[in-house]
Amino acid sequence: MSAQRTFTIAAIPADGVGTEVVAAGRAVLDALAAGSGGRFAFDWTEFPWGCGYYEKTGRMMDDDGLEALQDFDALYFGAVGWPSVPDHISLWGLRLRICQSFDQWANVRPVHFHPGITSPLRKADDTPLDWVVVRENSEGEYAGLGGRNLAGRGPGNEVALQTALFTEKGCERIMRFAFDLARGRERKRVSSVTKSNAQQYGMVLWDEVFERVAADYPDVETESVLVDAMSAKFVLHPEDLSVVVASNLNADILSDLGSALAGSLGLAASANLNPDRRFPSMFEPVHGSAPDIAGQGLANPIGAIGSAALMLEHFGLADEAARVREAIEATTASGLLTPDVGGTAKTDEIVEAILAHLA
Repeated sequence: MSAQRTFTIAAIPADGVGTEVVAAGRAVLDALAAGSGGRFAFDWTEFPWGCGYYEKTGRMMDDDGLEALQDFDALYFGAVGWPSVPDHISLWGLRLRICQSFDQWANVRPVHFHPGITSPLRKADDTPLDWVVVRENSEGEYAGLGGRNLAGRGPGNEVALQTALFTEKGCERIMRFAFDLARGRERKRVSSVTKSNAQQYGMVLWDEVFERVAADYPDVETESVLVDAMSAKFVLHPEDLSVVVASNLNADILSDLGSALAGSLGLAASANLNPDRRFPSMFEPVHGSAPDIAGQGLANPIGAIGSAALMLEHFGLADEAARVREAIEATTASGLLTPDVGGTAKTDEIVEAILAHLA
């Protein structure tokens, strides 16, 4: 980048440790910009939405919140949820409202094993492991279709329907995204996760689309694995994995399993992408709001800082993203760790160390 560019970022810390880790990521991004020689800068606008906002207003975000966000270059999200607000209200009222309204249909969650962090997986001690879960992020099991009925017939008679939505278009675009991603990795392989033996409509469509799309990528290895078998494979044969593509629910669960195998959900980064760039994409750590440690300076900021690296890549700043990842690796390798991965370091200490490695 020869000319300066200012990237406009909407920060939405939301709840609990979200405020702490978003501040950590902003510090790293601002330090990069300050050292860029004027090549790029970040212009931040912070929004106060979340469960605290809901308790004051009855809304998780402003009624015109989407309109306020749509012209930003990217969104940087913390974590949503608090014990005083039902989870389905907080999630659908903020995070899912943004993801679905902005058609952020590709959710990317790398599973990365950091030096200096002990994995519960013994194989990680002597086997190189590194894969990425690609999650269909706009439909599937989280489409929001269904309802509750027949409560008027008396206790015990209510019926709830939750309908999963699978479209040929939705399946195809996430699968092509996964195949294109695999072509850029050392091992060119895509593993499709399915459950078509039991879900004979939506998942059979998924399988058929995968087979058709795979024919356009003869240079990429493929496999189709039932979700229960894939759960076992994450533990028993993770060295076989490169890119795992799955529906909204299946990928949500599997990516959390992958993060736990790497050592902690606090390490996991993610990107909610609108690959067409018609709307801003959103970058967030995988972990939740962690009410038990919120405000104590104990949150692991690595997931949020890793998400900032994904944002840098989205902006075409691949070298800067690599620098951030190298600084994270140097920090964990030094033994400076937060309590969730067996250490005693505070959030600010991790940030200071990463900034020192970036200098």
